Amino acid sequence: MTRFREAVIDLDAIAANIRHLSAVIGDPQILAVVKANAYGHGAVPVARMAVAAGASWLGVADVEEGLELRRAGITAPILAWLHGLDTDFAAAITADIDLGLSSVAQLSRVADAAMELGQSAAVQLKLETGLSRNGAAPGEWDELFTRAAALERAGRIRVRGIMSHLSNTSPADDAEAIARFDEGLAAARAAGLTPDLVHLAATAAALRVPESRYSMVRLGIGIYGLSPFEDADSGDLGLIPAMTVRGQIAAVRRVAAGAGVSYDYTWRAQEDSTLALVPLGYADGIPRQASGRGEVQIGARRYPIVGRIAMDQFVVNLGHDTAAVGDEVVLFGDPVAGVPSANDWADAALTVNYEIVTRIGHRVTRSYCGGAPAEADAQP
Repeated sequence: MTRFREAVIDLDAIAANIRHLSAVIGDPQILAVVKANAYGHGAVPVARMAVAAGASWLGVADVEEGLELRRAGITAPILAWLHGLDTDFAAAITADIDLGLSSVAQLSRVADAAMELGQSAAVQLKLETGLSRNGAAPGEWDELFTRAAALERAGRIRVRGIMSHLSNTSPADDAEAIARFDEGLAAARAAGLTPDLVHLAATAAALRVPESRYSMVRLGIGIYGLSPFEDADSGDLGLIPAMTVRGQIAAVRRVAAGAGVSYDYTWRAQEDSTLALVPLGYADGIPRQASGRGEVQIGARRYPIVGRIAMDQFVVNLGHDTAAVGDEVVLFGDPVAGVPSANDWADAALTVNYEIVTRIGHRVTRSYCGGAPAEADAQP
């Protein structure tokens, strides 16, 4: 039975996507990116399935996300790459989490934590190659590599990897970033570093820029069955969307022509109409920007959202059709099944499919199908 608010995650789809992408990409190892609660899909069950499907590594943004996986008993290699001044590097080292580092200051803090623990920390150095976000700038490379090599000789750290990120702006921009990355890699090796892992490509580059694959690729949006491209959808890429968001109709009412709906009456019924109330709103991650633009599936038909999407609810115009309280409403899922897609909602909200799935809130119960029985249990 459909829950009041529910996101159903198909773990078998995630496994199929990883295997398909692996076959397309070839030899590089796969790091499955499960940051941000696995793009809203549930970090622990997705991480388990990703490893079972062949991912060698798991990627998270921050150390706490990595510690959550360790507390769940996941032993696969984990890389965390975004850190604040209060990041507990000692906890990460103790939990055997690799640390992606973007500065000499971060490197020194990790080395100090490792010395206090009497352990060696595994690190991966992140280089700035044109995205202008995280990563050591080219002018800092010599100092970073020299310092890292000295700490490695002293047994304080092990530089396991060198990494960066592409902007996916244009072939020319990506080629420039790849050339810059190669320069950084050569400088690191000249300083005496011997990284086993070299990675630059996320899903988009892994699929379309073969020269960016190196020894590992970081697959994020693709493993969830969504496309990173504007000119290709999931089906074009052989991917299966893993998340279906659905709920129940909470109320049905018949209104007369001219009746206003929701805040500010941005929509008024042009004729006598039947309205259905859906108990999901922007508190659940349903974008308010899709007000009056999005569609949902009820039964075998799609119906438009009318009026403002509110914090907890929105209204659908059924016109002359009928429905009952408790009937299932599908917001988005696999378009092969005929339902709206995350891309449809992204277009309605003038955003990207990444945001649509990632922002689904904690009130929406995650339930799982496929995978091992323990993975298929509903998660709070």
